[in-house]
Amino acid sequence: MKTRILTALIALPIIIASIILPAYFPETVWIFVAIAVFAIAAGLFEFYSLTKKLELKADAAIGYLGAAALVVAFIFDAPSKAPDLLILTLALFVICVLISQTFRFQKDFSKMLTGIGVTILGVLYVAFLGGFLISTRVGFEQVPGLSTDLLSFFFLVIFGSDAGAYFAGRAFGKHKLAPVISPGKTVEGLVGGLLAAAGFAALATFWFFPELPYKVSIPLAVVLAVVGVLGDLAESAMKRGSKTKDAASLLPGHGGLLDRLDSLLLGAPILYYFARYYF
Repeated sequence: MKTRILTALIALPIIIASIILPAYFPETVWIFVAIAVFAIAAGLFEFYSLTKKLELKADAAIGYLGAAALVVAFIFDAPSKAPDLLILTLALFVICVLISQTFRFQKDFSKMLTGIGVTILGVLYVAFLGGFLISTRVGFEQVPGLSTDLLSFFFLVIFGSDAGAYFAGRAFGKHKLAPVISPGKTVEGLVGGLLAAAGFAALATFWFFPELPYKVSIPLAVVLAVVGVLGDLAESAMKRGSKTKDAASLLPGHGGLLDRLDSLLLGAPILYYFARYYF
């Protein structure tokens, strides 16, 4: 518990600063981008480490190349400015994986399908979904402060929901939510997390984001929180399948970066496209 809190006290100020500083010093926008790129790289490494324990034969090298190409596309906000380029990047990546693995598995084709599957899944799960956070940072600069407000809202809601679920589960948790997947999660924790998400969304609207009225911010926060829980469960199932408690031990008390990204990845494209159509 103490280690978990200490890690949060160190990591959170860095994340908060990377989000807020560009509102005052635009040139610091690359701090968040650099942190996101590092997190994506580390998360992808941890994902492939999980698959390695099951001997699924992922091709990490080509996975990193595909992830790098996608990250570059997101840095230039390809989802909005060049969606065809983003689709082309994905198509070329899949083509390269299929061709490379055809020759890689010449001695034993029995693992080819699983190797192709986990190689592509890792890039789509970590780099593609996570890349939308980068585009959110760089893609709304035409409206001063909008990127900062969006990311502040997102992290406040997700982290607030995680904290609410954790403490509500510890205090009131009796009914297991999905015991086969994640024995520690409870229905009471889920309710506490959703209430916390709604509360932090209301606080965000009142505090710094009046452009997002309560009738919009609270439902959006609940959706993000629900998707965050589902993302957490999905990653827990992957870890359980590989008989691993944490994806890594990079963050004391929290596990690896993938353990922290799981509740962010599925919500990132929702936040991006919501903002793209709403604003």
